[in-house]
Amino acid sequence: MMAAPISTPQQLRAAHTSAFSSRVNSHTSATNLPPPGRTRQVTRATTESIRQTAVKKAATSKRELFTAKYVPFTPTDEDESYNLDEIIYRSKNGGLLDVQHNMEALSIYGPEYWKALFDERSGRTTWPYGSGVWSKKEWVLPQISDDDIVSMFEGNSNLFWAERFGKETLGMSDLWVKQCGNSHTGSFKDLGMTVLVSQVNRLRKAGKPLVAVGCASTGDTSAALSAYAAAASIPSIVFLPADKISMAQLVQPIANGALVLSMDTDFDGCMRMIREVTAELPIYLANSLNSLRLEGQKTAAIEILQQFNWEVPDWVVIPGGNLGNVYAFFKGFQMCKELGLVDSVPRMVVAQAQNANPLYRYYKNGFEKYEAMKAEDTFASAIQIG
Repeated sequence: MMAAPISTPQQLRAAHTSAFSSRVNSHTSATNLPPPGRTRQVTRATTESIRQTAVKKAATSKRELFTAKYVPFTPTDEDESYNLDEIIYRSKNGGLLDVQHNMEALSIYGPEYWKALFDERSGRTTWPYGSGVWSKKEWVLPQISDDDIVSMFEGNSNLFWAERFGKETLGMSDLWVKQCGNSHTGSFKDLGMTVLVSQVNRLRKAGKPLVAVGCASTGDTSAALSAYAAAASIPSIVFLPADKISMAQLVQPIANGALVLSMDTDFDGCMRMIREVTAELPIYLANSLNSLRLEGQKTAAIEILQQFNWEVPDWVVIPGGNLGNVYAFFKGFQMCKELGLVDSVPRMVVAQAQNANPLYRYYKNGFEKYEAMKAEDTFASAIQIG
């Protein structure tokens, strides 16, 4: 049966009343929230059943209510947008794409509703909402079926109070470290890869001719992609710069069955190669040029606010390579501000390696002229990107 088209906030609210009885105006208890599924201990024997339970209980009205689409990262005169089920990486003018959510629909439910919902889901074993990423599903990839999600319950990483280091070494009164590296493959890349591989899983099930996923990497991306692709039984291919990858990260794509190609070039050279390959062959591009990954990575910013009981930190310092994660953090903070969960965003500082610092050089010349550079050797190999 076809659902009637929904185009106004009033229709959206009416369509959603079957799933939620009322708008939450205060920080409610778990009993006042829509039950996402019965919580139980996850074991090998119960993995399939929690997926099946989630599918049975999923409210189809949610997928009609909350939507997202690709739009040009830099606004153009044209009304250009694309469905997330399209395989596309660039706008008509060759620029980057961004994922744009229907903020009008999301704003139907007030900030206290979202806080309560996110807090209720956080760290549970309910599929897939116990994941730090998928606990924010409506803000990430709202129209995907729970059954298509590929997750290892990533996210929910510790916010470490580095009190002594902050005071004695840096002269800071209150320093906290978001330990995104405490993850399955050792980096924050898991947050984005669960989203991208879940969408690829959805597309393959829908009959899209995708034979594999591929990426260029300095280590972390290839580790994350190969792990999630293996979990979904999707072939993966990775291009790595020769002799510039740590053994801990190199062993992961190999162990996960990826086709690993060691190239006599740097990351930027590997990136050019994978773009050529994905343009010619039915292989899905998994680098952060693909904006789906940033949707998962932005949840780390939302999670920081959640861990601070929705108080905004003064400053957030983020290491910068290709700068995708920097934008992802801004997007997460800004989304919380737009929907009223917080009233401001923190000041963001980008830290680059001295031998790979084009953004810093751009800052030093007064943002007059941005020039790419060839990254030189640096111990911070993950951000050795020019």
